[in-house]
Amino acid sequence: MNRKAIAFAIVVLLGCRDHSEPVFAADTPAAGSKTSVRKELAPMPASVSEARRTPVVRVAHAIMPSVVNIQTESVIRQRQFDIFFGTPRERSYKTQSVGSGFVWTPDGFIVTNAHVVEGASTITVIFHDGTEKEATVIGVDPDSDLAVLRVAARDLPAAPIGTSADLQIGEPVIAIGNPFGLSGTVTTGVLSATGRSVPSREAARTFTDFIQTDASINPGNSGGPLVNIEGRVIGINTAIYADAQNIGFAIPVDRAKKIVEDLRQYGEVHRVWVGLGTATLTPEEARRVGLPAMRGALVTRVFGSSPADRAGIRPGDVIVSVNGATVESREAFSTLTATAAAGERVRVRVRRDEETLDLTVVPVDPPSDLGLVLLRDISGLGVRDADGAVVVAAVEAGSRAENIGLRRGDTIVGVNGVRVENVKALNQEVTRGADRSSIVLAVARGRYVYTLTFPTGN
Repeated sequence: MNRKAIAFAIVVLLGCRDHSEPVFAADTPAAGSKTSVRKELAPMPASVSEARRTPVVRVAHAIMPSVVNIQTESVIRQRQFDIFFGTPRERSYKTQSVGSGFVWTPDGFIVTNAHVVEGASTITVIFHDGTEKEATVIGVDPDSDLAVLRVAARDLPAAPIGTSADLQIGEPVIAIGNPFGLSGTVTTGVLSATGRSVPSREAARTFTDFIQTDASINPGNSGGPLVNIEGRVIGINTAIYADAQNIGFAIPVDRAKKIVEDLRQYGEVHRVWVGLGTATLTPEEARRVGLPAMRGALVTRVFGSSPADRAGIRPGDVIVSVNGATVESREAFSTLTATAAAGERVRVRVRRDEETLDLTVVPVDPPSDLGLVLLRDISGLGVRDADGAVVVAAVEAGSRAENIGLRRGDTIVGVNGVRVENVKALNQEVTRGADRSSIVLAVARGRYVYTLTFPTGN
């Protein structure tokens, strides 16, 4: 799990003088669960005085049974050339890794990070009491680094799910996980910041809207819960900066709720489409383009007949809030709209010149050919399948693709760091990255592969 740009792991909490009792899973079931059965906790030893039963101790005692150790095994196959017989041969070997997770619902659903189970051939979940269960993968979402597993078990101690909507900078947080396989490790810290964007070279994407904490993080902590002093899960621990000290990140639980429920029900995330291209607007950038100094998401493109178009949003508008939540960046807008369901009315406040307008956008399921439409509109490319490859079939005159020098017959081999071998895969990957600030294409011509970036704004 070592990462060069980002190392994935768990996050943590600091003590607090508030001696309020933590909540239990029986008080607050996980989102979507029909029942909140939780086995009665073993009492603390009578020798432990009230003075020692601090908020951190109480929360750890309540949450520990919900946290699991995840052990994975992967089979790596390599083709090698036999120097004696002059023939290639295949060599296989196994690798093992550890991570963390927690019980989402009593009927066997476990939440962890996608990178914890990536490439695993077998997954074993080890519970706090030592029970081991083989797990199956229900769904994975690499864009959010979340995965849902299931084990054959009932009446599990589900973690109480809180909210990340009212997080306070500096509030104490607690994390429990399995650093280096040391199960049941508790660490503490404070909530350092919210809304962080974290680029990952290895994952070839930027993760957005992360919670930042100052907790110490180590390999094996990935996927464990970040808990507030009330004992409620507020995030899923995910990443650290490898070259820094005490800079760790977690996925906000409010964002995770929709993703987890989609993975549980459908095995994939049902994303919605708004039909906007945006860019982060800072006060400095606002002054540069002649707008009043403000922060928000500057609308750079509105696709015709899209939900945004029907709502009356125009290029040049500045989105400042979504459903009352402040928008200070392109990533914040994408995150807030990504948690909406198709058909749900979303309140969007925009600044247009000197006016403030309250508009209503109704996101829809992405059109089946959205990726190809975006590719044509943004870069001017038409494509076709040809012998297991994606070939450029048309280049529009005056388009960005023509200006860069692309021509018919070039081969598209990758999109946003993901290899593609047919038009269907190309369409899916461009659709997945529809809210990105740019589309990155890997284009082959002859013996060379070129990396080309097409901004999604006008």
